[in-house]
Amino acid sequence: MSCFTVAPNERAVLTSFGCAQRIRASGAALGPLGENLTPEIRDLYNYPQLRVIGPGGPYFRLPWQKIHKVNVAIVPASIAYDPETPEANQNDTVLEAVTRDQLNIGVTGQIRFGVLEANLYAFLFGVKNPVAHVMGYFVSILRERIANFQPGPVVGNLEAMAEAIDLKFEGISINDLRKNLNLLNEEMDRKCRSSEARHGIKLDASLITGIDPPAQVESALAAINTAHYEVSSEVSVAQALTDQRIEESKRAVEIQTMKAEAEVEPLRWLAEQLRLLRASGPSAIPGYLRNVRLDLYERARRILLETGR
Repeated sequence: MSCFTVAPNERAVLTSFGCAQRIRASGAALGPLGENLTPEIRDLYNYPQLRVIGPGGPYFRLPWQKIHKVNVAIVPASIAYDPETPEANQNDTVLEAVTRDQLNIGVTGQIRFGVLEANLYAFLFGVKNPVAHVMGYFVSILRERIANFQPGPVVGNLEAMAEAIDLKFEGISINDLRKNLNLLNEEMDRKCRSSEARHGIKLDASLITGIDPPAQVESALAAINTAHYEVSSEVSVAQALTDQRIEESKRAVEIQTMKAEAEVEPLRWLAEQLRLLRASGPSAIPGYLRNVRLDLYERARRILLETGR
């Protein structure tokens, strides 16, 4: 009989003659972890639940028993990390991928993963090298998303013209990818959640930080981007001038409307006064006209009278 201890960042599973101590025969895929699997493969990854030995000790084991320790701490790694071939992907630094317009690019970034305590059977006994399986699964999904990535649909009306030109120039796949790195990272996190039930490894986060084209097309891409920025700038200036002209037209209409109302108001007042005079009697209107005529005679310098021949 011998004893062993388990470190704070470790979990242990004890096997007797190669058989692990089980809490129940199944459970991982039938629990919350199974929600990330399709119904067709859920039964395939329905691994049993094991008795997990937590940190502490000393623990005792018999001669026919074997202890399997697992580090459950979150481990950072490059997205180009290959556990079986360290010299691959430029020594685990740059991952090569192909965009939808057949452009070879280099992708850099980081991924964090850790062993899931709730599914240690899948990590220890499911496959020979679960980290290699998960990294291969992650890389295959990433390359598939890059090869078929499309930006979201254009919405809105005020900037429809600018966005239409934007789509015309941003149809270049590498520009779309660079502008939507957050969306790409979120899709990768969502697509890789099934690794918890498949291999007992939880992808804590993936962060794609760089997407670089080959050196021979960098200058051409820079020229295209410069042209795009110039067109976008011209469209923005034209939009601003259009908005200014529309606002000036609205103000001009308001001013002319106010002038017209100011000219009409004295006529309305005069019509109201004539209505009141007419209502006061039949002789009121002729008297009013006589007084107005006398006032005009006083202010006139010369009066021309028509006389009969």
